[in-house]
Amino acid sequence: MSVPILSLILFGLAGGITPGPNNMISAGTGAAFGFRRTVPQILGVAVGFAVMVIAVGMGLGGLFVAMPQLHWMLKIAGGAYLLFLAWKIAGAAGGIGSTAMERPPTFLQSALFQWVNPKAWALALGVIPAFTTPGGDLIAEVLLIALVLGLLSLPCLAVWAGFGVLIGRLLSTPRQHRILNIVMGSLVALSVVTLFL
Repeated sequence: MSVPILSLILFGLAGGITPGPNNMISAGTGAAFGFRRTVPQILGVAVGFAVMVIAVGMGLGGLFVAMPQLHWMLKIAGGAYLLFLAWKIAGAAGGIGSTAMERPPTFLQSALFQWVNPKAWALALGVIPAFTTPGGDLIAEVLLIALVLGLLSLPCLAVWAGFGVLIGRLLSTPRQHRILNIVMGSLVALSVVTLFL
């Protein structure tokens, strides 16, 4: 097995800490519900993304190579769903916790969300060919990649959730929360736009 661990860690940190739908949801959940209630979302993303990487590494990625229109359709469906979430967040009135989200995302919701998240797909489809070796032990390499990326997503999402908690504590008026909702919704929408460029 010859996975370059340092390169993989740098890739995972870059992919995990840069703005994207999971990070925006972690920040919004942190602002609305606090860090402790954001933990299931963070864990769900980590496990869901690791499972996605394993699925792509074990052959699902080949399906997208053989049928690129399937990848495009999934990307459009995921993008549309994320734009819907952005619209709901940006259009929420009052405090971010009161109407933007009624309750924090669950572990299962967050894990399943990875399957419609275009950024997660882009990372999963990119990491397998970049960090596996032809003729190598594919199963061991894929499992190692999934483990490393799943573990790295934990601190990255925790940073965003902590940022959300801090922002939530600094805001004291419904108008300030409304502005935050618009900014968060806009950032989710922008993350979708950048995935299509």
